[in-house]
Amino acid sequence: MLMLVASGLYATGYDLSKFSGLAKQRYGTDAYNTTLELDQLLSRLKSAPEADKLKEINSFFNRKISYAEDVDVWGQADYWATPLEALGLGAGDCEDFSIAKYTFLKILNVANDKLRLTYVRASLPSKGSSVIRAHMVLSYYSTPQSEPLILDSLVSDILPASRRKDLTPIFSFNDKGLWVGNSSKPRSDAVSHLSRWRDVLARIAADGIE
Repeated sequence: MLMLVASGLYATGYDLSKFSGLAKQRYGTDAYNTTLELDQLLSRLKSAPEADKLKEINSFFNRKISYAEDVDVWGQADYWATPLEALGLGAGDCEDFSIAKYTFLKILNVANDKLRLTYVRASLPSKGSSVIRAHMVLSYYSTPQSEPLILDSLVSDILPASRRKDLTPIFSFNDKGLWVGNSSKPRSDAVSHLSRWRDVLARIAADGIE
């Protein structure tokens, strides 16, 4: 049965009725069922240890979204999709995976200051060699000074950053701050400086997630 999930149950207000209703209206029954499956997962994880929340949310979105370039999905060179859009179409690129994981870990009461969307240079295998490519992952910091754990669409296991030699951080951000490289102190406000981030946060709110 659909219900409105009160914001008091989660750190972030999550209107399941609106989110699922929009999924069905825009994308059909399969997308609607995916949102109900996600809600069942959220209910099961509400009181779980944070390690379980990270593992299950990472796995869910890696299974439900197939990698696709923005130009193929949206006809644009760079488009940041909301979790509803990514789940509805079942497709997205690295930003879309990371945004969805960030959003729903916050819903599960993982503190915002533990989560950063991180742009990296990724060394990817290519025809017996490697190619450097811009990539985004979600980083989790158990404390501000901790080595981050990396939630990635390319690698299913959640690993400490020191075990991801293929990734070099450029900058990271959440809805409060922006960090450069490996700095532990934010340089500025990300929402003010990143127009795509500001835009996708507004569209996420319009989908029922505050």
